[in-house]
Amino acid sequence: MIFSRNPFCAFLFFALFFLFLTVIFKKWHFGLQENKPFGDAARPDGLTPESDRLLQQLQERQQELEVLHITFNNIQGFVDPNLSTNDSANYINGKLSLDNPVSAKTDIGCEELSGIKAVDFLGSGYTKTVLKAALPQGLFVALKSVNHQGTDMRLCMEDFQDSQGCLELVSFKLRKEIVLLQTLQHPNIVELKGQCQDSTLVGGITAVLEQGMPLQMIQLLQSPWEERFRVCLGLVRLLHYLSRSPLGSVALLDFQPRQFVMVSGELKLTDLDDASIQEPACQEDSDCQMQFPLRSFTLRCSPSRICEGLNEMRNLYNAYRYFFTYLLPHQAPPLLKPLIHQIMNSTGDLKQSINETLVAFEEVLHMYKSGLHLENLPPSVTRDYAVLKGMRSVTNMEYICWPSYKQQGCVLSVHGAREAALICSSHPQCTSFSLSSEKTWTGRLLASFRSGFSHLVPDVNSAVYMRRVKASGAVL
Repeated sequence: MIFSRNPFCAFLFFALFFLFLTVIFKKWHFGLQENKPFGDAARPDGLTPESDRLLQQLQERQQELEVLHITFNNIQGFVDPNLSTNDSANYINGKLSLDNPVSAKTDIGCEELSGIKAVDFLGSGYTKTVLKAALPQGLFVALKSVNHQGTDMRLCMEDFQDSQGCLELVSFKLRKEIVLLQTLQHPNIVELKGQCQDSTLVGGITAVLEQGMPLQMIQLLQSPWEERFRVCLGLVRLLHYLSRSPLGSVALLDFQPRQFVMVSGELKLTDLDDASIQEPACQEDSDCQMQFPLRSFTLRCSPSRICEGLNEMRNLYNAYRYFFTYLLPHQAPPLLKPLIHQIMNSTGDLKQSINETLVAFEEVLHMYKSGLHLENLPPSVTRDYAVLKGMRSVTNMEYICWPSYKQQGCVLSVHGAREAALICSSHPQCTSFSLSSEKTWTGRLLASFRSGFSHLVPDVNSAVYMRRVKASGAVL
């Protein structure tokens, strides 16, 4: 035989045979079957490493949500007995259902939403989709739900290949937002009008919000200063509330104009899923550093090892970056510019707290509404104008000024006839202006400026002021 003639071949044969048996034994010993994990992937609980990581993330989100639930329930005076840390683990084992009852009293629930149809698409982001819907009584609302084609869902599926698990993970942001909206109630936060977490009726968790228009910064930049100031004032009032909310100091980690909407001229926060209710922990002052593209600030680490005030200051500087810089200084009333300049300096360098900033804004509002900034304006500014009360001009010859409340004309906010006369005298083309009973949100009057008109008609709510003409025929 070949083996007896060549001992080396015999040795090689037995070595290969032994190696083959070893592999077979290991496959049997470790359970290497076609659909069964091997080595680190073999877990006594049947979870793969991917499922384990998904479970861990679900548990972390659940713990974050529980903190909010406990705080909310304490505020409401009750504790939800159904709240459990086992929900995420139960889901992994196929036991968790999205068909959970609504946990808070809301006006619009699952039954009301079951027959509602969306009438318009309002927008979508990484996590959520927002649709416009009409309720039977004619009220329009915004329906916010999980974006199944969003970036968060796509990345989760790439990591875990588990559609139901990823839906549960991604939906935590919306669930968190609902709890925050139940707790944080302020005129500059959108109102939560209802919710449903019944996947059979509405296809998953859905939040019902008051409908607003997305904030358009370009359009806002073209609006009158008074409207831009209103947006900034509303933002400061909101940040003051968030600095001492029922949940503690709240930081808006994703602070962008797209997180806000406009509702009847008022700025309102609509996206809260990235809000944080905890001040950062620290060991030394360097741990309390805030980094921005062009600036950095360092706060003190408190004896309790917390960066106290960091959430408040982060919000305030972001308000300066994204809102104040663009909306406050430009076209501000000349006599208010010193106060506006002080606000810009103090917020840009974080020299003042949100309390002091709010006081400064309220002072500007008071002076603007009351006309105190016009105290030094002489009464004689109206002497060059003849007033016709109870009259209104028709077939007007308009001219365009900026920024105006009317695109094809010149309509500005004034405290009274003296300020309107001062404005008209500064416009070479202005020959007359009229005041009506129409007012802005501050209570100031709307004045219409024009270069001429054909005739006058009676109107008890209007007064026309015409510039007097010199003997030479020139307008004074």
